[in-house]
Amino acid sequence: MSLANQISFVMSLFNGAVIGAVSVLIAQYWGKGDHTNARRFLSMAVRYVTVISGVFFCLSFLMPERLMAIFTPEPELIRIGAEYLRIVGFSYLFAGVSQCYLMMMKISGCAKLSVWISAVTVIVDMSADFFLIYGFGKIPALGANGSAYSTIAVEAVALLWCLLWARKKEEARLDCGSLFYFSRAFERDLWKIVPGMLASGLSWGLSISLHSFIMGHLGTDATAAASVTGVAQQLIQCLTHGLSSGATIMIGQLLGRNLTDQAREYGGRFWRVSTWCGFVNAGLICIVGPLVYVFYVLEPQAKVYLVQMLIFSAIYMFAYAYNTIITCGVFPAGGDSRYDAVSVFFATWCFALPLALIGCFVLRWPVMAVYVVMCLDEIVKVPFISRRYRKYLWVKNLTRDDA
Repeated sequence: MSLANQISFVMSLFNGAVIGAVSVLIAQYWGKGDHTNARRFLSMAVRYVTVISGVFFCLSFLMPERLMAIFTPEPELIRIGAEYLRIVGFSYLFAGVSQCYLMMMKISGCAKLSVWISAVTVIVDMSADFFLIYGFGKIPALGANGSAYSTIAVEAVALLWCLLWARKKEEARLDCGSLFYFSRAFERDLWKIVPGMLASGLSWGLSISLHSFIMGHLGTDATAAASVTGVAQQLIQCLTHGLSSGATIMIGQLLGRNLTDQAREYGGRFWRVSTWCGFVNAGLICIVGPLVYVFYVLEPQAKVYLVQMLIFSAIYMFAYAYNTIITCGVFPAGGDSRYDAVSVFFATWCFALPLALIGCFVLRWPVMAVYVVMCLDEIVKVPFISRRYRKYLWVKNLTRDDA
């Protein structure tokens, strides 16, 4: 199932680029008070993610065995994964559209509802997984297929909830006029932002896969320790991602109203917020680290690696907050989405990963030396952000007066 879900992960990178780019434009038009064109951009997002999700659904339904063969040569894993993919692919058709509406909720001031939908669906998903995977009473144990069925049900519930919300909120209610509206000018505006977000998303996604590849060649203890450290980091990164999304929406709405001076002031505030978030992340690592150390059953050597990785993660998570809130939050608010892609390319693919590959396969460095070098990409980005920030390329109103 983990291998099969790599397909939905790749799909989420494409959908995320479109939804992220559209959210920038919707935030500015919403701040301007132009709800008609904000709804049109929401329609554009729905159209694009429907096409993307449809392509991935067809691939998962028609050729799941070939997709699984990309990730593993084991016949049994291919069989289980293919059955799972053929079923779970139906959830793709719901997930992308619901993500568009969840994005609209945050921009339109209904962020709390998006949290409730996410929280309820997660609880329902885990509960349904328990009954359908392992069976209970007269409910048969369906194994991996049970998880696929629960995913379909949960995504359908989330989409239905979103549609009921949109029906009551005129600004988000899509009709034939908005769904089939086409503007070359709007398409150009969108595709000035999408490539940068897609490039950074794909670069990041591929780098995560390469991280796993490198750690996998350093032994099971190193792999286990890195996996557990990754879980701790992902829990803490939620705070950073929330602040980053908030920065995009808040600054974008100011730019849409042509309040450029106030947008610069908010950019400076988020600069300070990113610094404090970095300190909070480092502190949370000190809290979460001992919990994961106790919770996971690891070999003695793996626990040694885990402690060392968690200590280094305090520095890594500080830099991560600093980079993410500015490059993925403040900069895209005014359409500056290219910087993140460029910084990922040079810091990750031209520096950290090549050095880690050489250290792992040529120089045979110790595990921690390879791990530290592999994670230096976030740290080496830090000195260059200030220069880009002060160019104020992100202070830009992207709306059209003649739209």
